[in-house]
Amino acid sequence: MNKDQVGGKVEQVVGKVKQSVGEALGNDKLANQGVVGQAKGAAKETWGNAKDAAKEMRQSRQNVATDKAHERRNKISQSVQDAKDKASEKIEEFKERHSA
Repeated sequence: MNKDQVGGKVEQVVGKVKQSVGEALGNDKLANQGVVGQAKGAAKETWGNAKDAAKEMRQSRQNVATDKAHERRNKISQSVQDAKDKASEKIEEFKERHSA
């Protein structure tokens, strides 16, 4: 949870309290301020949710890229090892054919 999500939730709670108190006291101005606070809080929380989603997506893409890079390195490494083994086999075959 990021600060925008927390702040948004707090603003919504404070707004709800203001609205309830305003309505209980018959104070329309306070009740209206409460509703506005709730709307601001909801917007702030939504912004925080969007930021978290973007962060998660970025991390997920980074993880995928890291995994692909690791996979490519392993394939290249295996190809190098296979080429080395094949060359060693050919060298051994050559030695066997040309030895006494």
